[in-house]
Amino acid sequence: MPLSSLPHAIIRHSGEVRGTPPIPVPWWSITKTVLATAVLKLTETGAFRLDDPYDDWPFTIRHLLQHTSGLTTYGGPAYQKAVTGGEPVWSVEDLLTRHTIRQLLFTPGAGWAYSNIGYLFVRHLIEHTTKVPLDSALQRLIFTPLGITRTHIATTASEMAHTSWGNPMQYDPRWVFHGLLIGPPTDAVAFLDGLLAGRILSALSLDTMQDQLRLGGPLPRRPWAKTGYGLGVMMGDVHGVGRVVGHSGVGHDSVSALYAFLDLPGRPVVSAFAPGTDEGIVEHEAVRLALTD
Repeated sequence: MPLSSLPHAIIRHSGEVRGTPPIPVPWWSITKTVLATAVLKLTETGAFRLDDPYDDWPFTIRHLLQHTSGLTTYGGPAYQKAVTGGEPVWSVEDLLTRHTIRQLLFTPGAGWAYSNIGYLFVRHLIEHTTKVPLDSALQRLIFTPLGITRTHIATTASEMAHTSWGNPMQYDPRWVFHGLLIGPPTDAVAFLDGLLAGRILSALSLDTMQDQLRLGGPLPRRPWAKTGYGLGVMMGDVHGVGRVVGHSGVGHDSVSALYAFLDLPGRPVVSAFAPGTDEGIVEHEAVRLALTD
């Protein structure tokens, strides 16, 4: 697929959003940034504090958001076989049993390991606190205040069929246990731009979200020069453009990227989506759009 035809959107100076037609696409792990935003919004209401322990576990809510809890992630041959074979989605209890989650990878706060299971716990925290399903909570806390109306948590294969590349394998989005947002690229940039412009969180919460844990240097075939992670956001430096904040994602058949380019004129916010499983494609496309569009 030519890069020019990939679903994408861009906004500069918090102005007009421009992009391809508003056909929904899977956001994959961009969803984590939305979940983290919801958690920070709930801290502002006094519902809990980031350094409160999560339930009876030895890690805190902050640890979950920054992938420093020590929890493992899900995946592996059994998971992939179940997904590609069209098996019924595992129950949460089955998922957690299969991955022996009580055996932490490290003492909380003493390491970093990307954990989708950690964000499943984040989902549970949001739902338990708001007393409503995840989609209802995100609409109320995030999307309605920003005027975003076309993005939601997908729960059926038929919803995925209406996304940009269809759903020929009848993929069930509930395999993304923390929740999978689908929506047009324009909604993605409207979300991140609104977040960074202070229309959802306080300045203090925004600073907290961007408290970066530095992770390393360049990644093969990807534009990163330095990598780090905040609370629900990938952060660091990208070759030729400086500091970025946002998130990339990869699912069973497509990839996503949503980034704000903090050092470029107009602080462009760009989203890009593509078929396949190479996150570098959409990250490089986001950089190209930020520099040329």
